[in-house]
Amino acid sequence: MLRLRAQLLKKIRDFFASRNVLEVETPLLCQSTITAPYLHSLTTRYHLPGQNNKPTTLYLQTSPEFAMKKLLANGSGDIYQICKAFRDEECGALHNLEFTILEWYRIGFDHHKLMNEMDDFLQFTLNSSKAKRYSYAEIFQKYLNINCLAASNSELIECAKKNGFTDLAIFANEDKDTILQLLLAQFIEPHLGKKVPVFIYDYPPSQAALAQISTTEPKVGERFEVYINGVELANGFHELNKGQEQKERFLHDLKIRQKLRLPKIPLDNEFLEAVEKLPNCAGVALGVDRLLMLIAKVNSLSDVL
Repeated sequence: MLRLRAQLLKKIRDFFASRNVLEVETPLLCQSTITAPYLHSLTTRYHLPGQNNKPTTLYLQTSPEFAMKKLLANGSGDIYQICKAFRDEECGALHNLEFTILEWYRIGFDHHKLMNEMDDFLQFTLNSSKAKRYSYAEIFQKYLNINCLAASNSELIECAKKNGFTDLAIFANEDKDTILQLLLAQFIEPHLGKKVPVFIYDYPPSQAALAQISTTEPKVGERFEVYINGVELANGFHELNKGQEQKERFLHDLKIRQKLRLPKIPLDNEFLEAVEKLPNCAGVALGVDRLLMLIAKVNSLSDVL
Protein backbone atom coordinates (compact mmCIF):
# COMPACT_ATOMS: atom_id res chain seq x y z
CA MET A 1 0.00 0.00 0.00
CA LEU A 2 2.91 2.33 0.70
CA ARG A 3 4.28 1.64 -2.77
CA LEU A 4 0.87 2.16 -4.39
CA ARG A 5 0.56 5.53 -2.65
CA ALA A 6 4.06 6.55 -3.71
CA GLN A 7 3.33 5.56 -7.31
CA LEU A 8 0.07 7.53 -7.26
CA LEU A 9 1.73 10.67 -5.88
CA LYS A 10 4.39 10.44 -8.60
CA LYS A 11 1.70 10.05 -11.28
CA ILE A 12 -0.16 13.08 -9.96
CA ARG A 13 2.99 15.18 -10.07
CA ASP A 14 3.85 13.91 -13.56
CA PHE A 15 0.36 14.86 -14.77
CA PHE A 16 0.67 18.46 -13.63
CA ALA A 17 4.31 18.81 -14.66
CA SER A 18 3.30 17.89 -18.22
CA ARG A 19 0.77 20.74 -18.13
CA ASN A 20 3.06 23.33 -16.51
CA VAL A 21 0.94 23.59 -13.38
CA LEU A 22 3.06 24.73 -10.42
CA GLU A 23 3.12 22.76 -7.16
CA VAL A 24 2.72 25.00 -4.09
CA GLU A 25 2.62 24.64 -0.32
CA THR A 26 0.43 26.75 1.97
CA PRO A 27 -0.23 26.92 5.75
CA LEU A 28 -2.40 24.29 7.41
CA LEU A 29 -2.90 26.40 10.56
CA CYS A 30 -4.76 29.66 9.96
CA GLN A 31 -6.66 32.29 11.96
CA SER A 32 -9.91 31.53 10.12
CA THR A 33 -11.59 28.67 8.27
CA ILE A 34 -14.61 27.74 6.17
CA THR A 35 -17.95 29.03 7.47
CA ALA A 36 -20.07 26.20 6.01
CA PRO A 37 -22.44 24.97 8.76
CA TYR A 38 -21.95 21.27 8.00
CA LEU A 39 -18.14 21.29 7.83
CA HIS A 40 -16.50 21.29 11.24
CA SER A 41 -12.92 22.46 11.74
CA LEU A 42 -10.45 21.18 14.30
CA THR A 43 -8.84 23.93 16.37
CA THR A 44 -5.74 24.42 18.46
CA ARG A 45 -4.48 27.24 20.67
CA TYR A 46 -1.26 29.17 20.21
CA HIS A 47 0.56 31.11 22.95
CA LEU A 48 3.00 33.78 21.84
CA PRO A 49 6.34 33.11 23.55
CA GLY A 50 7.11 35.17 26.64
CA GLN A 51 3.66 36.70 26.83
CA ASN A 52 0.83 35.98 29.24
CA ASN A 53 -1.86 37.23 26.89
CA LYS A 54 -4.93 35.31 25.82
CA PRO A 55 -4.00 32.43 23.49
CA THR A 56 -4.94 32.65 19.80
CA THR A 57 -7.32 30.07 18.35
CA LEU A 58 -6.01 28.58 15.12
CA TYR A 59 -7.91 26.37 12.70
CA LEU A 60 -6.62 23.28 10.93
CA GLN A 61 -7.83 23.74 7.36
CA THR A 62 -10.60 21.63 5.82
CA SER A 63 -8.91 22.30 2.47
CA PRO A 64 -6.12 24.61 1.25
CA GLU A 65 -8.62 26.66 -0.81
CA PHE A 66 -8.41 30.01 0.99
CA ALA A 67 -4.61 30.16 0.96
CA MET A 68 -4.36 28.98 -2.65
CA LYS A 69 -6.81 31.65 -3.80
CA LYS A 70 -4.66 34.27 -2.09
CA LEU A 71 -1.78 33.05 -4.26
CA LEU A 72 -3.95 33.14 -7.39
CA ALA A 73 -5.00 36.72 -6.61
CA ASN A 74 -1.32 37.66 -6.37
CA GLY A 75 -0.42 36.28 -9.80
CA SER A 76 0.76 32.73 -9.12
CA GLY A 77 -0.83 31.36 -12.29
CA ASP A 78 -1.99 27.73 -12.51
CA ILE A 79 -1.25 25.87 -9.25
CA TYR A 80 -1.86 22.58 -7.45
CA GLN A 81 -1.20 21.22 -3.99
CA ILE A 82 -1.10 17.83 -2.28
CA CYS A 83 -1.47 18.20 1.48
CA LYS A 84 -3.26 17.05 4.60
CA ALA A 85 -6.71 18.40 5.45
CA PHE A 86 -8.71 18.01 8.66
CA ARG A 87 -12.43 17.75 9.43
CA ASP A 88 -13.97 17.24 12.84
CA GLU A 89 -16.89 14.84 13.36
CA GLU A 90 -15.91 12.70 10.36
CA CYS A 91 -15.36 8.97 10.72
CA GLY A 92 -16.29 5.89 8.71
CA ALA A 93 -15.48 3.84 5.65
CA LEU A 94 -15.17 6.98 3.49
CA HIS A 95 -14.30 9.63 6.09
CA ASN A 96 -11.39 10.28 8.43
CA LEU A 97 -10.57 13.34 10.52
CA GLU A 98 -7.18 13.64 8.73
CA PHE A 99 -6.90 12.91 5.02
CA THR A 100 -4.86 13.73 1.94
CA ILE A 101 -6.32 16.21 -0.51
CA LEU A 102 -5.32 17.26 -4.02
CA GLU A 103 -6.50 20.71 -5.05
CA TRP A 104 -5.79 22.53 -8.29
CA TYR A 105 -6.75 25.76 -10.06
CA ARG A 106 -6.65 26.64 -13.75
CA ILE A 107 -6.68 30.22 -15.03
CA GLY A 108 -9.18 30.90 -17.83
CA PHE A 109 -11.12 27.68 -17.21
CA ASP A 110 -14.81 27.37 -16.41
CA HIS A 111 -16.23 24.24 -14.75
CA HIS A 112 -16.77 22.54 -18.11
CA LYS A 113 -13.11 22.93 -19.12
CA LEU A 114 -12.05 21.70 -15.71
CA MET A 115 -14.31 18.64 -16.09
CA ASN A 116 -12.43 17.90 -19.33
CA GLU A 117 -9.13 18.03 -17.45
CA MET A 118 -10.49 15.99 -14.55
CA ASP A 119 -11.60 13.36 -17.06
CA ASP A 120 -8.06 13.30 -18.49
CA PHE A 121 -6.67 13.06 -14.95
CA LEU A 122 -8.85 10.03 -14.10
CA GLN A 123 -7.91 8.28 -17.32
CA PHE A 124 -4.23 8.92 -16.54
CA THR A 125 -4.28 7.85 -12.86
CA LEU A 126 -6.99 5.16 -12.92
CA ASN A 127 -6.91 4.07 -16.54
CA SER A 128 -10.65 4.76 -16.51
CA SER A 129 -12.90 5.15 -19.55
CA LYS A 130 -14.19 8.53 -20.65
CA ALA A 131 -16.74 9.86 -18.15
CA LYS A 132 -20.43 10.54 -18.65
CA ARG A 133 -21.97 13.88 -17.70
CA TYR A 134 -25.39 14.88 -16.41
CA SER A 135 -26.65 18.16 -15.08
CA TYR A 136 -28.05 18.08 -11.53
CA ALA A 137 -31.57 18.50 -12.97
CA GLU A 138 -30.98 15.70 -15.52
CA ILE A 139 -29.80 13.19 -12.93
CA PHE A 140 -32.90 13.75 -10.77
CA GLN A 141 -35.09 13.41 -13.85
CA LYS A 142 -33.29 10.20 -14.87
CA TYR A 143 -33.55 8.38 -11.53
CA LEU A 144 -36.55 10.01 -9.80
CA ASN A 145 -38.56 11.50 -12.68
CA ILE A 146 -38.89 14.87 -10.99
CA ASN A 147 -37.99 18.47 -11.85
CA CYS A 148 -35.91 19.00 -8.73
CA LEU A 149 -35.25 22.71 -9.35
CA ALA A 150 -38.96 23.58 -9.60
CA ALA A 151 -40.39 21.04 -7.13
CA SER A 152 -41.67 22.12 -3.73
CA ASN A 153 -40.55 20.47 -0.48
CA SER A 154 -43.83 18.53 -0.26
CA GLU A 155 -43.40 17.27 -3.84
CA LEU A 156 -39.87 16.11 -3.06
CA ILE A 157 -41.06 14.32 0.09
CA GLU A 158 -43.86 12.65 -1.91
CA CYS A 159 -41.21 11.55 -4.43
CA ALA A 160 -39.22 9.95 -1.61
CA LYS A 161 -42.34 8.16 -0.41
CA LYS A 162 -43.11 6.81 -3.90
CA ASN A 163 -39.57 5.46 -4.14
CA GLY A 164 -39.86 3.49 -0.92
CA PHE A 165 -38.40 5.92 1.63
CA THR A 166 -40.22 5.02 4.84
CA ASP A 167 -38.64 7.26 7.49
CA LEU A 168 -40.41 10.42 6.32
CA ALA A 169 -40.05 12.02 9.76
CA ILE A 170 -36.42 12.71 8.87
CA PHE A 171 -37.64 15.43 6.48
CA ALA A 172 -39.49 17.36 9.18
CA ASN A 173 -38.38 21.01 9.38
CA GLU A 174 -35.61 20.43 6.82
CA ASP A 175 -34.89 22.96 4.07
CA LYS A 176 -35.05 22.09 0.38
CA ASP A 177 -31.30 21.60 -0.02
CA THR A 178 -31.20 19.06 2.81
CA ILE A 179 -34.12 17.15 1.30
CA LEU A 180 -32.42 17.16 -2.11
CA GLN A 181 -29.20 15.91 -0.55
CA LEU A 182 -31.03 13.06 1.18
CA LEU A 183 -32.72 12.05 -2.08
CA LEU A 184 -29.41 12.23 -3.93
CA ALA A 185 -27.61 10.11 -1.34
CA GLN A 186 -30.41 7.55 -1.00
CA PHE A 187 -31.64 7.03 -4.55
CA ILE A 188 -29.06 8.40 -6.99
CA GLU A 189 -25.46 8.25 -5.74
CA PRO A 190 -25.38 4.43 -5.31
CA HIS A 191 -25.98 4.06 -9.08
CA LEU A 192 -23.30 6.52 -10.24
CA GLY A 193 -20.00 5.55 -11.82
CA LYS A 194 -20.45 1.79 -11.85
CA LYS A 195 -18.98 1.40 -15.35
CA VAL A 196 -17.45 4.80 -16.11
CA PRO A 197 -16.95 7.94 -13.98
CA VAL A 198 -20.00 10.22 -13.81
CA PHE A 199 -19.96 14.00 -13.51
CA ILE A 200 -22.91 15.92 -12.07
CA TYR A 201 -22.79 19.65 -12.81
CA ASP A 202 -24.83 22.87 -12.49
CA TYR A 203 -26.18 22.59 -8.95
CA PRO A 204 -29.03 24.64 -7.45
CA PRO A 205 -27.83 28.22 -6.73
CA SER A 206 -28.32 27.63 -3.00
CA GLN A 207 -25.66 24.89 -3.23
CA ALA A 208 -23.13 26.99 -5.14
CA ALA A 209 -20.80 27.33 -2.09
CA LEU A 210 -17.81 29.22 -3.56
CA ALA A 211 -18.90 28.90 -7.21
CA GLN A 212 -20.27 31.46 -9.64
CA ILE A 213 -23.99 31.62 -10.35
CA SER A 214 -24.83 31.29 -14.05
CA THR A 215 -26.63 33.96 -16.05
CA THR A 216 -28.84 31.32 -17.70
CA GLU A 217 -32.43 30.46 -16.83
CA PRO A 218 -32.97 28.67 -14.60
CA LYS A 219 -29.94 30.02 -12.77
CA VAL A 220 -27.56 27.35 -11.45
CA GLY A 221 -24.36 27.19 -9.45
CA GLU A 222 -21.42 26.48 -11.78
CA ARG A 223 -20.15 23.54 -9.80
CA PHE A 224 -19.50 19.84 -10.42
CA GLU A 225 -18.86 16.60 -8.57
CA VAL A 226 -17.48 13.35 -9.95
CA TYR A 227 -18.54 9.87 -8.81
CA ILE A 228 -16.98 6.44 -9.22
CA ASN A 229 -18.58 3.28 -7.79
CA GLY A 230 -21.19 5.40 -6.04
CA VAL A 231 -18.54 7.41 -4.18
CA GLU A 232 -18.01 11.16 -4.53
CA LEU A 233 -14.36 11.64 -5.48
CA ALA A 234 -14.05 15.37 -6.19
CA ASN A 235 -15.87 18.70 -6.01
CA GLY A 236 -15.11 21.56 -8.40
CA PHE A 237 -16.20 25.17 -9.01
CA HIS A 238 -16.08 27.89 -11.62
CA GLU A 239 -14.73 30.13 -8.89
CA LEU A 240 -16.66 33.14 -7.61
CA ASN A 241 -14.60 36.34 -7.96
CA LYS A 242 -16.94 38.87 -6.37
CA GLY A 243 -15.81 39.69 -2.84
CA GLN A 244 -19.06 41.26 -1.63
CA GLU A 245 -21.15 38.33 -2.86
CA GLN A 246 -18.77 35.90 -1.17
CA LYS A 247 -19.00 37.90 2.07
CA GLU A 248 -22.82 37.76 1.93
CA ARG A 249 -22.66 33.97 1.53
CA PHE A 250 -20.34 33.70 4.52
CA LEU A 251 -22.64 35.90 6.64
CA HIS A 252 -25.58 33.71 5.65
CA ASP A 253 -23.57 30.66 6.77
CA LEU A 254 -22.83 32.35 10.10
CA LYS A 255 -26.55 32.97 10.69
CA ILE A 256 -27.23 29.27 10.15
CA ARG A 257 -24.33 28.39 12.46
CA GLN A 258 -25.79 30.66 15.15
CA LYS A 259 -29.21 29.02 14.76
CA LEU A 260 -27.58 25.58 15.13
CA ARG A 261 -25.53 26.83 18.12
CA LEU A 262 -22.26 26.16 16.37
CA PRO A 263 -19.07 28.14 17.11
CA LYS A 264 -18.80 31.48 15.34
CA ILE A 265 -16.04 31.63 12.72
CA PRO A 266 -14.11 34.89 12.23
CA LEU A 267 -14.30 36.17 8.66
CA ASP A 268 -11.05 35.96 6.70
CA ASN A 269 -10.96 39.50 5.32
CA GLU A 270 -7.69 38.87 3.49
CA PHE A 271 -9.43 36.04 1.65
CA LEU A 272 -12.41 38.26 0.76
CA GLU A 273 -9.99 40.85 -0.64
CA ALA A 274 -8.30 38.09 -2.64
CA VAL A 275 -11.65 36.92 -4.07
CA GLU A 276 -12.19 40.41 -5.48
CA LYS A 277 -8.84 40.17 -7.32
CA LEU A 278 -9.22 36.52 -8.33
CA PRO A 279 -8.68 35.92 -12.07
CA ASN A 280 -11.32 34.00 -13.99
CA CYS A 281 -10.53 30.41 -13.02
CA ALA A 282 -11.89 27.04 -11.99
CA GLY A 283 -10.69 24.81 -9.18
CA VAL A 284 -11.30 21.34 -7.81
CA ALA A 285 -10.52 19.34 -4.67
CA LEU A 286 -10.06 15.57 -4.83
CA GLY A 287 -9.69 12.99 -2.06
CA VAL A 288 -6.38 11.22 -2.68
CA ASP A 289 -7.13 8.45 -0.17
CA ARG A 290 -10.41 7.67 -1.97
CA LEU A 291 -8.53 7.64 -5.28
CA LEU A 292 -6.07 5.16 -3.76
CA MET A 293 -9.01 3.01 -2.60
CA LEU A 294 -10.13 2.72 -6.23
CA ILE A 295 -6.62 1.77 -7.38
CA ALA A 296 -6.22 -0.81 -4.61
CA LYS A 297 -9.81 -2.06 -5.08
CA VAL A 298 -10.69 -1.83 -1.39
CA ASN A 299 -13.83 -0.49 0.28
CA SER A 300 -12.59 1.44 3.31
CA LEU A 301 -10.15 4.24 4.03
CA SER A 302 -8.78 2.13 6.87
CA ASP A 303 -7.33 -0.19 4.21
CA VAL A 304 -5.22 2.58 2.64
CA LEU A 305 -4.25 4.73 5.63
